Amino acid sequence: MSSGLISRSSLISKSLFRLANTTRTLVTTKGVRQEVRPASDEEWEQEPMRPAAAQMPNMTDIGSRSLFSSEQDMFRESVRKFVREVMSPQEDKFEEDGQPSREAWKAMGDQGLLGVATPAELGGIGGTFIDEMIVNEELAYGFAGGISGSGLHSSIVMPYLTNYGTPEQQSQYIPAMTAGTIISSIGMTEPDAGSDLQGIRTSAKKDGTDWIINGSKIYITNGFISDVCVVVAKTNPDAKRAAHGVSLFLVPADTPGFHKGRKLKKLGLKSQDTAELFFEDVRVPSSALLGKENYGFYQLMNELPQERVLIAVGSMAMCEAMFEITREWVKERKVFGGRVSDLQVVQHKLAELKTSIAVCRAFVDQCLALHNEGKLGGEMASMSKYWATDLENKVAADCLQLHGGWGFMWETKIAKCYANARVQTIYGGTNEIMKELIARNIVKK
Repeated sequence: MSSGLISRSSLISKSLFRLANTTRTLVTTKGVRQEVRPASDEEWEQEPMRPAAAQMPNMTDIGSRSLFSSEQDMFRESVRKFVREVMSPQEDKFEEDGQPSREAWKAMGDQGLLGVATPAELGGIGGTFIDEMIVNEELAYGFAGGISGSGLHSSIVMPYLTNYGTPEQQSQYIPAMTAGTIISSIGMTEPDAGSDLQGIRTSAKKDGTDWIINGSKIYITNGFISDVCVVVAKTNPDAKRAAHGVSLFLVPADTPGFHKGRKLKKLGLKSQDTAELFFEDVRVPSSALLGKENYGFYQLMNELPQERVLIAVGSMAMCEAMFEITREWVKERKVFGGRVSDLQVVQHKLAELKTSIAVCRAFVDQCLALHNEGKLGGEMASMSKYWATDLENKVAADCLQLHGGWGFMWETKIAKCYANARVQTIYGGTNEIMKELIARNIVKK
């Protein structure tokens, strides 16, 4: 399964990042290596300014963007090889099954692509958030949507365990989650509470030292296949504010009373499982509480900016991937005795698309850099999510149009991208809510 890839233990090791003789090349999507050696070794030690993605032959080429180092290029090259050789060919099967296989999750774990930013001392890989985003970008570039729920698993669920879990919870779950043998989900959304998390009705009541959970969740990514769910529940219904009475619980899928509903039939993301979850007198011990009692809402608010950046990163990568497959299409497709790309109206549309993508890429990378240093505020995270997901939908629509009739056929990548893009402006907080969050700092006294 390794296909000559860097082993899991060395993917993001500090020693790898300190290699003195790092390959000094750009690697294009077609495998062409372009020498970028600076004038002297001293200049190289300072990592010269890298070209922007828009300056590369292909915007997904390895070796661009000042956000990354040459060592991270090596990691990306390894991830790209794995995704395109192992994950992407399974997409049709995942779509047929309505979910990725457990073997696919295990393969991700074997390659060190889960829990990348989770500290090694807790059982994770020990890389940075930027390292983790390389994995998410490569899944997008490889159109490997089925296993994209790994982003939620690694970048949304695992941080709750890292930041709020007890040592016992961390040792029980994190190593297995990193290995891909335990798959996670998070139960926030309910039939009557989506972006408004304070409106949840799922409750958890004390019974001795145990908690009894009742309620339901909907639209849960990894819901059907998951082994453990972080459940958001009301624990103090008499709190003056709803935000003061919410807690989080780690609930194993085999707990009596925890029932998984059907895999939901969606407009897009058909290769990724999304399910309903039901809790009927689910009894969990006090050790299932994740973090402080009645502090769950604040824990959620602390982690949501990272979720929104994660979504923005995925949308941005999809924009670049869609642009590049469309560019190839119009250059090869014949019309009126010439290529589609010879038409000025098509050239102008491509110019508009590339400009929009390049501008958004610069902002998303700025957000990534700030978040990696712990300096990104919720306002900018909301901006990145809102703008990038809106752009993904526009790019998908324009690129499908440039594909003509073939773009309407489900067998094409662009048709699936078009369908998949639609949910991006909805989950993680709708873009209307993002605008509300952005506006607060603009108009506050």
